[in-house]
Amino acid sequence: MDNKLYVSSSPHIRDNNSTRRIMLDVIIALMPTSIAACIIFGFRSAVLIAICVSTCVLLEYASRKIMKRNTTIGDLSAVVTGLLLALNLPVDINPLIAMFGCLVAIVVVKQMFGGIGMNFVNPALAARIVLLVSFPSSMMHWVTAAGAPAAAQIDAATSATPLAAPAGTYSYIDLLIGRCGGSIGEVCAAALILGGVYLVIRRVISPIIPCVYLATAALMSLAFGLDPLYQLLSGGLLLGAIFMATDYTTSPVTNWGKVIYAVGCGLLTMLLRTYSNMPEGVSFSILLMNILVPHIERLTAPRTLGYVKKAKGEKK
Repeated sequence: MDNKLYVSSSPHIRDNNSTRRIMLDVIIALMPTSIAACIIFGFRSAVLIAICVSTCVLLEYASRKIMKRNTTIGDLSAVVTGLLLALNLPVDINPLIAMFGCLVAIVVVKQMFGGIGMNFVNPALAARIVLLVSFPSSMMHWVTAAGAPAAAQIDAATSATPLAAPAGTYSYIDLLIGRCGGSIGEVCAAALILGGVYLVIRRVISPIIPCVYLATAALMSLAFGLDPLYQLLSGGLLLGAIFMATDYTTSPVTNWGKVIYAVGCGLLTMLLRTYSNMPEGVSFSILLMNILVPHIERLTAPRTLGYVKKAKGEKK
């Protein structure tokens, strides 16, 4: 009876992970893709990544100062946003357009809603969609990757993405190692998978969302008479499923919520790829499901501890 019990305020279960540690893991996971982009598309990829990352960091610092809030650039979230945005852009895009995308991601989508943890959609994803709608020709001009098949090359400078190219243009090996056109971060499937495995091993992300997302897309591909493996390795599906759809702020917390969310992403992606006038549908699919996350979480919230079942005829 002499032992004293000390009670502290919640949370009672603590973890050594911090926002900075998690963001650093995401940066490490994106390094294989970033290195692959520099090898495939050359030095311009490194310049584009540097522009986006530095612009995002500067904009976050300036916006926090103007809004008289504490500086948050030390948590590395702005670095992750800039890196993800750069990997979603063509290598030859005008740097001013890329910087405008950074403005949308950091100032409009993130800081105007309160900063990290308060945005209702993924900042890099929202910025990509704004750029795609505002500058369609620049956002859909794909540079020929090193070693791309001759049949995929439209002229000396441009090439078709795997989803827009005729069937048989690209092999699975081309898609795995990045011998195809597309955004600098989506072409090398092997690098993206490597980064995803790292995040799962480090327990930064749950495998539920990417696995269910990809499985749903594969099943829908079969239903539409398409090659499932080709669809999974093409476009921004792996980049979106691993690094975008799993964003902590804009994805559900509950396991069943994650399943519903991922299934919705997979269904919408394949419907947009098959029936819309654009070959890719990942960005719009994840954005739409981001908006539905609060409703999904409400529907899948666990029953409150101590819940009393109402008797028949008893008013609630």
